[in-house]
Amino acid sequence: MTRISVKVDGTNYEDEVEPRLLLIHYLRDRLGLTGTPIGCDTSNCGACTVDLDGESVKSCSVLAVQADGSEVTTVQGLTTNGEWTGLQRAFHERHALQCGYCTPGMIMAARDLLRDNPHPTSDEVRHALEGNLCRCTGYQNIVRAVLDASEDASAHASPQEVRT
Repeated sequence: MTRISVKVDGTNYEDEVEPRLLLIHYLRDRLGLTGTPIGCDTSNCGACTVDLDGESVKSCSVLAVQADGSEVTTVQGLTTNGEWTGLQRAFHERHALQCGYCTPGMIMAARDLLRDNPHPTSDEVRHALEGNLCRCTGYQNIVRAVLDASEDASAHASPQEVRT
């Protein structure tokens, strides 16, 4: 067992974990944060995308011990008191989902894009989301939602970040 200290969605955790435990399993099984789904378990689909120290990563390809001393934000950590970010609102308003399984990963990857490029083109959105697969929507509404959100200053920020 290895001792880790990690901040997840604003809460500090210290735990003993198996060195080979994947971050996705730590988040879901140990912390009960089931908003990040397990998709393919091979890093192909992107459903498990989370923010690790300011970068989007596929949590099925990161060991929990690699997150030691880090800050992780899941899709659940974006809302505060039920208040959505502009990006989440855009996904809802544009119906950028169908079954919703890929949505958490899409939102986290789009958030990363908007942090680096607040006003992307349609092609830049498509390129940024290449590592996230959706088998239902055809991507049109997802791209539209990200473009809509790019006009909103709060799109990539959590409600706490917008207020400060």
